Amino acid sequence: VAAMSEGRPLRLLGLHGYRQSERRFRQRTGALRKALRGRAELVAVSAPHPVPGGGEDDDGDDPPRGWWFSGPGTFEAGEVAAAPAGLEESLSAVAVALKDHGPFDGLLGFSQGAALAAMVCALRARGDPRFPVTFAILVAGFASRAPAHGHFYQEPIALPTLHVVGDADAVIAASLSRELAQHFVEPVVLTHPGGHFVPAAAPQKKAYLDFLDRFRPGRG
Repeated sequence: VAAMSEGRPLRLLGLHGYRQSERRFRQRTGALRKALRGRAELVAVSAPHPVPGGGEDDDGDDPPRGWWFSGPGTFEAGEVAAAPAGLEESLSAVAVALKDHGPFDGLLGFSQGAALAAMVCALRARGDPRFPVTFAILVAGFASRAPAHGHFYQEPIALPTLHVVGDADAVIAASLSRELAQHFVEPVVLTHPGGHFVPAAAPQKKAYLDFLDRFRPGRG
């Protein structure tokens, strides 16, 4: 298989942000997918939990979704949630996606999806066989404040990561994304001047490709 896969693009499993879905994430990552064309393919998956109350752009077929809740049907990244709900189902959903749509090389998470991807990295680094990924790109990530999730960050996470931090991010403050990076061994941190989105302008494109090139088949 190795010889056949020499020239293939890397495959990334995409984990969307809170109140997004696979379709919304796909719509908002067009520039990124174009920037990665030929080098990496992004395949997104929807979170298992619909967010109650929908939204103004809601349609019944594609409700906004979340990976876990910090309160009943709500989520705030800064909340020290006493009883976070839904994470186990989401970890299982990621495991199923990796198995059913794989093989995947790495994860690309945005916002709450980046926080989830970081948790998957922690489990992978501990040898959890459900998550056969080699690296992760974490855009606007954060560490969960829920005490029940503290175990993910107890020891440095030894998986290669690229952390993308928006200096003007008003949803997930840049300081939270930098704090998440510090939980990893040798993280690469990429700062951009923008806000809460997945950036794909020339400087970020170069950083993505430089990072991904470390994992291209036949480069090892």
